[in-house]
Amino acid sequence: MSVLGIGLDVVDIAGFAPQVAEASPFVDETFTAGERADAEFGSGDRTLRLAGRFAAKQAFIKAWSSARYGRPPAVPGVDLRAVEIQLDGQGRPAIALHGEVAEEVSSLAVQLELRGEIATHVSISHDGGVAAAVVVLSASTLSG
Repeated sequence: MSVLGIGLDVVDIAGFAPQVAEASPFVDETFTAGERADAEFGSGDRTLRLAGRFAAKQAFIKAWSSARYGRPPAVPGVDLRAVEIQLDGQGRPAIALHGEVAEEVSSLAVQLELRGEIATHVSISHDGGVAAAVVVLSASTLSG
């Protein structure tokens, strides 16, 4: 496995809370319907869950940018809903890419002459008043 990029993001939950208030358009403009539903599900803090997902989205953007080092940005602005944080049956996160972001990440694999597709790995953590996420982009092997 070759690491192509790494991203880390940290979100102060108290500072993030006003952005995700019930009437805030930020939530609809940043999170998919599935992410919003996951954040509402079960016991716990909706703000905490959204902060972790926001950190993961930002960490993905940083990892993708790192993988594109020396190249111009692939898109002028990223719709963060195109970077969806999904949970499996045990609550483990994964990243699903959609639309232009998915197309550009696939295009990067071609540009880098990779065998196969670029894989994303994500870890989200919460401690005290902080949500954090790390994203690693990898490829199984380089061509050659």
